[in-house]
Amino acid sequence: MEYLKDQSIGMHKILFTGLDMAGKTSIIYALKREFSQIINIEPTKGISRRIFKFFDKDISEWDLGGQEKYRISYIKNPNLYFDGTEVAIYVIDILNYARISESLSYFKDVVYQFERLKINPPINILFHKCDPELLKCKPNEVEEIITNLTKQIKDIATNNKLKFFQTSIYNLYSLMSAVSEILLQIYPKTQIIQRSIEEFAKKLNCDGLMIIDDNSLILGSYFENESSKFFLQESIKYLLTLNDCFLNLGNLDENDQILVHKLGHHILFKTILLKGSSSCYHLSIIKAHQPYDLYFVKKELRFFMERLIDIMNK
Repeated sequence: MEYLKDQSIGMHKILFTGLDMAGKTSIIYALKREFSQIINIEPTKGISRRIFKFFDKDISEWDLGGQEKYRISYIKNPNLYFDGTEVAIYVIDILNYARISESLSYFKDVVYQFERLKINPPINILFHKCDPELLKCKPNEVEEIITNLTKQIKDIATNNKLKFFQTSIYNLYSLMSAVSEILLQIYPKTQIIQRSIEEFAKKLNCDGLMIIDDNSLILGSYFENESSKFFLQESIKYLLTLNDCFLNLGNLDENDQILVHKLGHHILFKTILLKGSSSCYHLSIIKAHQPYDLYFVKKELRFFMERLIDIMNK
């Protein structure tokens, strides 16, 4: 992610918490597309604070280490750790059956601290490690675990806005879509931006379009049908990773793009750098018919992104 050095007034605080080994830090590395770092991850010691951009907002992400000695400190000093939270993300490792009760107990403590501080941030639950292979082999068992957890969580947080997501580092799109939806809660122009994306997709006569920032966060998307949605969702991890590999070979050229033809679908992936901005944006477009006009939409893409940035900054 693109991180700023210091935290200042006006930033939006996102609290990222849960037990140790739940997978919080691996989620962050996956979104940064630093998959090789996940192997060597150690439990977060204390609190890790990072600041990054989402749209035009400065997001202050507080990743609270989940070891017991740190959790005790958070609960004893709620003003230092929980106060000012706008959005909370609570991660539960659904595979660690032995610690489910401990995780629910800590979740109850977190909710109580919010009540003490008289704040009521939306709480987003990530049922993490819902790996594709697990869902394929034991779908009923996973469904039962999640159903029971959801009920217990709702009984604990009766006054909070709750959302639930199933995530896995082996399904990058599950993380991208979950964290993007969570962050969009603090952005008031979401509907305007989504409408602009839909209009642009229809202008291009494409079957699907996805706009992603360099933090792997989805700014908006449009899908004409489920087939196009499936293809873009399944391919986006590989397109982003391939693009990163090309960037490591040299500087980005505005004419660079990736074109893929698979099973009758044509996918264009292009990175756009805007003048006066250090941020880059990735556009992925899918078409089933007459794909060749996609090769010549460079000016339209740039104009659209400039217009979109104007909307964000107004």
